[in-house]
Amino acid sequence: MNFDFSDDQKSLKDQARKFLADKAGAKVTRRVLDNAEVSYDEGLWRGVAEMGWLGAAIPEAHGGLGLGHLELCVLAEELGRAVAPVPFSSTVYFFAEAFMLAGSEAQKAALLPKLAAGEIIGCFASSEGPGAPTPSNIQARFDGAVLNGAKIPVPDGDCASHVVVVAKEGAGVSLALVELDQPGVTRTTLKTLDPTRGHAKLEFKNAKAERIGAAGQGWELAEAVLDRAAVLIAFEQVGGSQACLEMATEYAKSRYAFSRPIGSFQAIKHKLADMYVAIEVARSNAYYGAWALSTEAAELPFAAAASRAAASDAFYMCAKENIQTHGGMGFTWDVDCHLYFRRAKLLALQAGSPAVWKEKLVRRLEQRNAA
Repeated sequence: MNFDFSDDQKSLKDQARKFLADKAGAKVTRRVLDNAEVSYDEGLWRGVAEMGWLGAAIPEAHGGLGLGHLELCVLAEELGRAVAPVPFSSTVYFFAEAFMLAGSEAQKAALLPKLAAGEIIGCFASSEGPGAPTPSNIQARFDGAVLNGAKIPVPDGDCASHVVVVAKEGAGVSLALVELDQPGVTRTTLKTLDPTRGHAKLEFKNAKAERIGAAGQGWELAEAVLDRAAVLIAFEQVGGSQACLEMATEYAKSRYAFSRPIGSFQAIKHKLADMYVAIEVARSNAYYGAWALSTEAAELPFAAAASRAAASDAFYMCAKENIQTHGGMGFTWDVDCHLYFRRAKLLALQAGSPAVWKEKLVRRLEQRNAA
């Protein structure tokens, strides 16, 4: 059985890499990092929209390209490789997926074409502070028309125009759509390790909102959105991991010590080999997740948890070992290693930490085996 991408998907991958090499890269990421007033690059965001990437998995009937989730996985890997400073993950992996899963035809027709065109930025809010959110600890409340409460941290909440909020409605949990440009919403920008992916605290006081999906089914829908996003984030992490390995390998070949390339020393060889193995483990799990996502297979909850855990571990290890391979240079601002380390730490916490996803995997396997 061939789990590799098709020729067309590989062509899309090459096109994306060339575009990002020209329009993104460390120079653009550093420009955002150096500017405390912005958390993403508007020019790059417009370029991504013009390329049609925002609508890669959105049906043509709603203004997208209708390509599918495999193509979205290809794009996610290249965006991760380029540490692109754009709110792509929040808008596409979370917000758009929530709408495609649970939105009514009227809601899809109203927002998905604007999303595909880059006219709106979306985000997804479930966390309310330390600890993983659960149906029992959610405090935000929705009555079918207005929303009250607070969410923190919200990825890209500082620049988003719309948010999907996980909130209590009666005795259950629902998903609520909120426009952030209204008097009932207050947002506070948060400082994080990676300022090129903005975060905010969102506070709602009688904010106008509308339900997405059926009342009381919000938690099941949120879990489904997180599973889909987990696979796509895993591809970003695989792309970042691969970039770290290539940076470390190139430096190990060109940096000389004792009249020899440092890559000839066993300690460096072992680092690079360990990075390669971790990436291949993560990649195989991510491919499993991509298959489950694209076919809507029953295995998606298991594949999502496995891909998320493996990719988080791989990206952190590769970003760390890339710094170590560069030695004292690796810790400096002028070398790009820290861009990947920042992103690795941030992505490891988005949508739940590796520990949360490992626990999910174990629990889901136990439930399946007990059935």
